[in-house]
Amino acid sequence: MATHYTPYREEPARHRLPAALRAPLEARTWRELGYALTGLPVAVALFVWAVTMISLGAGLLVTFVGVPVLALALVGCRGFGALERARAGALLKVRVAAPEPLRPSGPGLLPWLGAVLKSGSSWRHLVYALVHFPWAVFSFSVAISFWTYGWALLTYPLWFWVFPMWAGQGGIQLYGDDHHSVYLDNPFEITATALIGLAFTLLTPWLLRGLTTVDGLLVRGLLGPSRLTARVEELESDRGVVVDTAAADLRRIERDLHDGAQARLV
Repeated sequence: MATHYTPYREEPARHRLPAALRAPLEARTWRELGYALTGLPVAVALFVWAVTMISLGAGLLVTFVGVPVLALALVGCRGFGALERARAGALLKVRVAAPEPLRPSGPGLLPWLGAVLKSGSSWRHLVYALVHFPWAVFSFSVAISFWTYGWALLTYPLWFWVFPMWAGQGGIQLYGDDHHSVYLDNPFEITATALIGLAFTLLTPWLLRGLTTVDGLLVRGLLGPSRLTARVEELESDRGVVVDTAAADLRRIERDLHDGAQARLV
């Protein structure tokens, strides 16, 4: 009698806290925060490189020097693109394949320059440099503001004593002029401040998730292989499979003829 075995499936871990409450402490949230914070210096360096080199190359196009300068600008953008793909893979777990390599028509400097300038991937990297800079500034500003204010207000009951002891005032000043000042210094105001900080803290992970989703789309769309190249590679792979299958079938037919019909004829 045959015995059927049901494969064991590991059930996903059950959390006691809902996702909205545990999100601020999850590793994914901290990785996304790190991506938003480290994205600004990389975006600034890439933007400065792209604008400076493209402007210099365009200005020198009246001479032959402008052509290699433009090619160098695009190669630098491709190098930054490799860094961005690695950063997205490490922090966002977004795996993006490298774009198609350069294919010079022959040896030498001129074919290489032509391959760089004719590569659509190189120009997409330049577009990424120009588009990602303002987005990185926006993401950094939003991420650091919400994260800092959220945790600062949430923990306000733990450190509000700093104001009366060292600043000579009751707490955080909301309003002040020559005649009147408003401070967050009584228990109700301190509790309300902490609750507002809790709302900011719980909202920040989902805000970061939305910001980094846009970053992932930019990396996939501009720093990876083009759809046409991916389709060509897929067709070449399928053609290779068909050729291998046909060769295997031909060998099988030859073997059957040799071992079967030919042997009976002999």
